[in-house]
Amino acid sequence: MTSVNLVNKDVASAPADAVVLAVAATDDGPRLLADLPRALRWLPGALGSLGVTGAADEVVKVPSAGGATAGVLVLAGVGRTTGDRPGREALRRAAGAAARACAGLQVLALGLPAGDVEDAVAAVEGALLGAYAYSPYKERTAAAQKAPVAEVALLTTSPRDKELKAGVERARVLADAVAAARDLVNAPPVDLYPESFADVAVAAGKEHGLKVKVLDDVALAKGGYGGLTGVGKGSTRGPRLVSVTWSPRGAAAKVALVGKGITFDSGGLSIKPAASMETMKCDMGGAAAVLQAVVAAARLKLPVEVTAWLCLAENMPGGGAMRPSDVITTYGGRTVEVLNTDAEGRLVLADGLVSASEQQPDLILDVATLTGAQMVALGSRVSAVMADDPQVGQRVVAAAERSGEQFWPMPLPEELRASLDSPVADIANMGERYGGMLVAGLFLREFVGRTGGEGSPRIPWAHLDIAGPAFNEGKPWGYTGKGGTGVAVRTLVQVLEDAGKR
Repeated sequence: MTSVNLVNKDVASAPADAVVLAVAATDDGPRLLADLPRALRWLPGALGSLGVTGAADEVVKVPSAGGATAGVLVLAGVGRTTGDRPGREALRRAAGAAARACAGLQVLALGLPAGDVEDAVAAVEGALLGAYAYSPYKERTAAAQKAPVAEVALLTTSPRDKELKAGVERARVLADAVAAARDLVNAPPVDLYPESFADVAVAAGKEHGLKVKVLDDVALAKGGYGGLTGVGKGSTRGPRLVSVTWSPRGAAAKVALVGKGITFDSGGLSIKPAASMETMKCDMGGAAAVLQAVVAAARLKLPVEVTAWLCLAENMPGGGAMRPSDVITTYGGRTVEVLNTDAEGRLVLADGLVSASEQQPDLILDVATLTGAQMVALGSRVSAVMADDPQVGQRVVAAAERSGEQFWPMPLPEELRASLDSPVADIANMGERYGGMLVAGLFLREFVGRTGGEGSPRIPWAHLDIAGPAFNEGKPWGYTGKGGTGVAVRTLVQVLEDAGKR
């Protein structure tokens, strides 16, 4: 992983291969946001001729021409900004884009403007997130792939500041967690399947002092976990339900994170078109996110008890696969009429939500690459949040805003619930076509437990649909490369930090 150092040097004397400087876009043209030594004061007047605009994600590299110890100046756009202080997410993206563009270099210095410690930490976090590559399967072409930047040097006049050092350490933990989630999402399904995913969780538990429990396909069938068992029947590689718990003494709150972990989704007998399967290794992005959020909580020693529930199955059209019109019995006894086997994520999550509810946590969040309707509604960069209680949903949205991830609150319209009624079972797994993302949220709500007996309120809960943002099929942008993004990890960790302070 890329290392981080705090260096008490200026732009001119930074011991680095390249120095990142911020450029803002204004009505009067690009504006450099940096204090420059005399030898570099030619740079602002040359921005236009260099083709620099200051647009977000823009990176232009120019020689320092002897004006700095570093041989290269990296001009990173922060977009439009008020004054000389870009927003923190603009700093993250600029630093991340610069780190991606500087792959192959040893030391990248950050000379981005920072009004406070959080600004500086955001820049470091962005650079670490941008310095990511997935290459374990590149053998013959590995030499042609430039290695990520080896070291990020934050230029600061206060390298010993305790708050800054703590913030940088948190950024490192978050970046590690996101990278680990990306690795899982990017892994080919021939090697990442329910059992091997469970092995990853067990190894993480041993490394970080977590309690891990794995239910295999035999235990799931015996225990009545009909969602996981039903979805997994079409594959030769059986399902797993894995719980991973961080439980510190004196925990201030108890949180459950439930993640959809479909390691490959063919659609089952309701098979997907071939083109739609090409990225379906990413259908376990929710499970990857919740696992790594718990690992981060342990590394940060957050005063919150948190359990990740990984609902792992492979959805294949084998001879034993579920059929449309089958009825399954999920964990807890509720029956579900399966109208479409490609609406399988909600079935495995049903088992996970009931399991999580039995522990009576203060909050349940489920995370899933659940519906194509999410992408229709919000595109490929904005995730959805649905919650019974608007305040619970707002907690997630607020945490996402602080962490730099985009989540948008969506409703759970009661009038759509009737479309899930089944003539032969307690509920159907499909309902109204229009508003399919919301219908899926209403289905999941049925499996969230209550705080007491029948009629008591449901345990506070929110559903996070990350279908589009979990996997970047387009061009890299900011600190996000192609492939798995690790989305939701940072938001979940922020929610856990907030829970520890309530």
